[in-house]
Amino acid sequence: LPELAALRERGRSLREQLRALEAEESDLEQRFYVGALQLPNRTHPAVPIGDQSHARLVEVVGEKPVFDFKPKGHLELGEELDIIRQRRLSHVSGHRSYYLCGAGALLQHALVTFTLRKLLSKGFLPMTVPDLLRGAVFEGCGVQPSATPSPVYTIDPARFEDLCLAGTSEVGIAGYFMDHAVQLQDLPVRVVCSSTCYRAETDTGREPWGLYRVHQFTKVEMFGVTAAERGTESEELLDEFLGLQKEIFSELGLHYR
Repeated sequence: LPELAALRERGRSLREQLRALEAEESDLEQRFYVGALQLPNRTHPAVPIGDQSHARLVEVVGEKPVFDFKPKGHLELGEELDIIRQRRLSHVSGHRSYYLCGAGALLQHALVTFTLRKLLSKGFLPMTVPDLLRGAVFEGCGVQPSATPSPVYTIDPARFEDLCLAGTSEVGIAGYFMDHAVQLQDLPVRVVCSSTCYRAETDTGREPWGLYRVHQFTKVEMFGVTAAERGTESEELLDEFLGLQKEIFSELGLHYR
């Protein structure tokens, strides 16, 4: 029938138009997505504008110890006690790596256990997370794995497509809640996670010595998911986390600011 033939022809024409529009949509989405990745996260209203020289000292807790001798640094003490090794490792694990031995390893485990117990008593949900995650999860956390130089380690794409090593368990926890609904009455969610963190540390302008800016370390992370009904929930939880951090440092007998 002529009408059927015309409708079929119209259908073919629409499919061709649709393919062209889908290709255009994909191109526009990619362009706008790349542009959106350049937008920075908003900072807290109290954060000073400018570089490090504009930072303000808000609070000092405890008394800074005064010694009648010249105190040694952590690396010197650790090497003398044979609990930290950072020298003669270029043939083993490369630059900015280290070993903790004996009391050094036990001290790290003790600090992790102390912090976990503290936060579990406050109602935090313990979690273990993957170390390897997709690039989209990093991008959702404001990290760009494809940047040059890249702040993250990327696994060989010839063998494992789109996998990077996490520099903090924050990325893995964020991935857990990615596209995941949480009941309003269950908020806020407080998560604690101890993980190994991997960081490329591409800034070579200032080469540190000691356990600073290393490529791998263990960290305990506090992570919160809040509602946004009143607009103040996030800041309230941030204040709560800050208070917990201060409690941890104070209970360890540390002077801090």
